[in-house]
Amino acid sequence: MKILVGYNGSEAGKSALAQAKIFAKTFNAKVFVVASLEGGSSEKMDEISTTTQNLKFAKDLLDQAGVMCETQQLVRGLTHGEDLVRFAEENDIDHLFVGIEKKSRTRKILLGSTAQYIILKAPCPVTSVK
Repeated sequence: MKILVGYNGSEAGKSALAQAKIFAKTFNAKVFVVASLEGGSSEKMDEISTTTQNLKFAKDLLDQAGVMCETQQLVRGLTHGEDLVRFAEENDIDHLFVGIEKKSRTRKILLGSTAQYIILKAPCPVTSVK
């Protein structure tokens, strides 16, 4: 079994990672922890560095729990939701975990909802964690 965690280092992301760890231990699954950066000239070195540190934190947490894992930082010019859904399709992911954060209606209209996109488009079951 293969599990995907969309991870950005937020509290919601850490909650999703914790739930994925429990799920992976229960089903002896491999976990892919993926961080998506939209790419292009807008990416700043400190954002890339923070993402790298976040992925190291996730890998260390899963390694300590004895869970097989792989981390990847994606910079393909896609939105976060598109990137995670495409990764799930390309890697035959069986279950996807994503952290959700409350947004105002205006923020949803302007920025969209990554979690909503993933829930609607993912090729596998999705667990959203608050």
